[in-house]
Amino acid sequence: MAWAPEARTAPGRDTGGTSLEVLRALESGPRGLTEAEAEERLARHGENVFPGRRPASWPRRFARSLRDPFTAVLVGLGLVSAVMASWGTACVIAVLVTVSCVLRATGEHRADRSAAALRELVATTATVRRRATESAPPATRELPVEQLVPGDLVLLGPGDLVPADLRLLRATGLTVHEAALTGESAPAAKSAPAATTATAPGHLCLQGSSVVSGTGSGVVVATGRDTVLSGALPADGQDARPGADSSGRGRLLRPFDRSVNGIAWTLIRFMLLTAPLVLLADALVRGRGLATLPFAVAVAVGLTPEMLPVIVTSALARGAALPARDGEVIVRRLPALHDLGAVDVLCVDKTGTLTEDRPVLALAEDADGHADQDVLRWAAVNALWTLHLAELPVPDALDEAVLEADAADVLAHGDDPRFAVLEGVDALPCGPGRRLSTAVVRRPGDPRFALAGTHTLVVKGAPEDVLDRCALDPAERARLTRRADGLAAEGLRVLAVARAERPARDRPYTEADERDLTFTGFVGLADAPAPTAAEALAGLARNGVTVKVLTGDHPGTAARICRELGLDPGTPVTGDRVDELDDAELARLAAGTTVFARCAPAHKARVVHALRGAGHATGFLGDGVNDLAALHAADVGVCPRDGVDVAREAADVVLASKDLTSLDRAIVTGRGATANITAYLRITLSSNFGNVIAMLVAGLMLPFLPMLPAQVLVQNLFFDAAQLSLAFDRDSGAHTRPAVLRPRALLRFVTGFGLLNAAADLATFAVLALAVRSLGAEAGQDAFHAGWFTENLLTQAMVMALLRSGRGGAPRPVRAAVAGLAIVGLLLPVSPLGPMLSMSPLPTLYYGLLALVLVVYGAALWAARSRRLSPLTRPFP
Repeated sequence: MAWAPEARTAPGRDTGGTSLEVLRALESGPRGLTEAEAEERLARHGENVFPGRRPASWPRRFARSLRDPFTAVLVGLGLVSAVMASWGTACVIAVLVTVSCVLRATGEHRADRSAAALRELVATTATVRRRATESAPPATRELPVEQLVPGDLVLLGPGDLVPADLRLLRATGLTVHEAALTGESAPAAKSAPAATTATAPGHLCLQGSSVVSGTGSGVVVATGRDTVLSGALPADGQDARPGADSSGRGRLLRPFDRSVNGIAWTLIRFMLLTAPLVLLADALVRGRGLATLPFAVAVAVGLTPEMLPVIVTSALARGAALPARDGEVIVRRLPALHDLGAVDVLCVDKTGTLTEDRPVLALAEDADGHADQDVLRWAAVNALWTLHLAELPVPDALDEAVLEADAADVLAHGDDPRFAVLEGVDALPCGPGRRLSTAVVRRPGDPRFALAGTHTLVVKGAPEDVLDRCALDPAERARLTRRADGLAAEGLRVLAVARAERPARDRPYTEADERDLTFTGFVGLADAPAPTAAEALAGLARNGVTVKVLTGDHPGTAARICRELGLDPGTPVTGDRVDELDDAELARLAAGTTVFARCAPAHKARVVHALRGAGHATGFLGDGVNDLAALHAADVGVCPRDGVDVAREAADVVLASKDLTSLDRAIVTGRGATANITAYLRITLSSNFGNVIAMLVAGLMLPFLPMLPAQVLVQNLFFDAAQLSLAFDRDSGAHTRPAVLRPRALLRFVTGFGLLNAAADLATFAVLALAVRSLGAEAGQDAFHAGWFTENLLTQAMVMALLRSGRGGAPRPVRAAVAGLAIVGLLLPVSPLGPMLSMSPLPTLYYGLLALVLVVYGAALWAARSRRLSPLTRPFP
């Protein structure tokens, strides 16, 4: 059940009439348009270019980045700080917001530029027949495809990409590869309609297809956004995902959106509760009221992981830059890198992804089913002499595969003199309605093959057509037919080969001579697997990704290629079966099915949507127009470099390399980026949560603020700057399972480690009470501020060192950041900047007692880490 697209036409045009009617409707003719007519139509219809998605400008991307939940909260806190004249806080928040938005906008803008560069892979010229003036004779010349207009006459030859939607006027042995449109891997035969025949699908060549064999000419009926290829895209702003209405309600969120939004709104609610709680508690216990407002805002800022947008963007941008720099993968939407790392089910189209767009020899056997290279040799004789004597420009895909296999056999085993000396006499090629070809050959130098001797007819083609011309009894014909059907069910394209000897003659041979043949054997051909497909599938399996094949091909064809690539196909399910199931039943069936065959685009999208609905992070790899619905339905859509323009535009990730293993490496990169984002959340939230608890307790116990707003701000600034290094961390074990942020598991983790951090802070309070009790009130406050500032940065450095994602030695950026944080914590209070921040030097006793607290805290942190970190990082919370 392949998709059979209907051609859209230029406004006001109709392809449904006869050839003459179509030419009249297009105001064209067999001599082509004049240059003046073409220029007028180009101005009216526009250039023949794929409309695509209009790339968003850099300022628009920057503004869109402000919609991130944490970024929006930071903007709100910055405005509150500005209203309260806390300009230092407001300025720092403005810097954080700007850096995050610039990184994100720049990364996505760069990815769009890289994706646009892939458009050079499509055809750039077409052969067109035009006239300089009305009275001038028609001339054939190459023309940029952008300048084609409705009514142009285009000439097609082998290897040409169809540059627009065409209605054929003439065709000779024309076959067209339409896998990008229909999903069918076999070339489709095309023919020109008779003068009084209306247009049918076999009379149309659509943009995005390519000529396999034969020649033809056609009139352009649609260009640009009016073609089927462009019309397959959803309208701007329309969500093509199943389950989403026009307002976007009911849409399944992607893994990144689910994870980040869940964490963001949970923390935002907690933050909005904390600030009023600080104000209320301080007012009730100390009576300071609104005087504590700056401190409450500082506490809210301290609890907020304000660097999350920067860290997320930095980690994803760096992760996306690594494969892009190697020319392997282009990530068009930065969060898609996280989604790629979360994928646990990858659905793939077969043609153009797992296989190449060409067949290869799978078997050659005689009538008894035994391997026989003579069958291949006779098939090659037919292909060779049909090509030469029928003056075909190039062999079709099946003949080319036969000739390549024969050449390889000759190279391996030497030439067979029985076949090497054969000379061609005549040929009857395939054609519209004719599914076999005949080559007539003779052997020079042999008296039996002289004019008075014998000619040999070698016939090759569809099994049923060849068998009908063989001299066989009914039982033998039925047995061979069953064998051919069995080979086809195994996913092979089967050709039958037969021969007959006829008395030599001068007059041409006709179809009437194709009778009383002697059956020689079968030749079976299969789709050629992509060179790196087997390695890629094995790598995906090792990394916890289940692969499912969704194709428009025959179930046997799909199952065969799966077995060749080491993937167990199980029992294939067809599109008809999918139609019989509701969403819940389909989700249960999809969970245990590897191959879905005879799938239309809607079937592919339903299967992907069912897997997502069952809780799987689902990716889809496809390259054609028939894959668009599934690309939109998936959590992350992936397109190979040779995919059609609309597929590349719809994809979140484009494989710039033909090496499919690059996708596996991109998944690993995405998991590494998710690991670093998770590490930041673990570190900053554990530390911030513990600090908030300590601030609340100290605020109730102390007659002064435990830390001034400026000190909180400076502390956060240094801690946040140090955490930027986490984007460079690496975890060699992060790739073994799908990685996704899980808010509930993360919050449980943060609660446990936050309480541990709060205990260290409270122990520090006791140490400070003992160490600074001999100082006066004002000096004691400054010393208390300095002591807690130092302890906070030192414990935060320890948290960074112990709770990072990597299991081995920390990379140089992380080591430098940890060391720098500890140095600032020790030296800033005693530097000239200390008094400016209301901090004073501490007695020596404090440092000795603090070292004891840190040793105990580090041991507790290490013990807790060993017990609780692993479940959170494999898979990540």
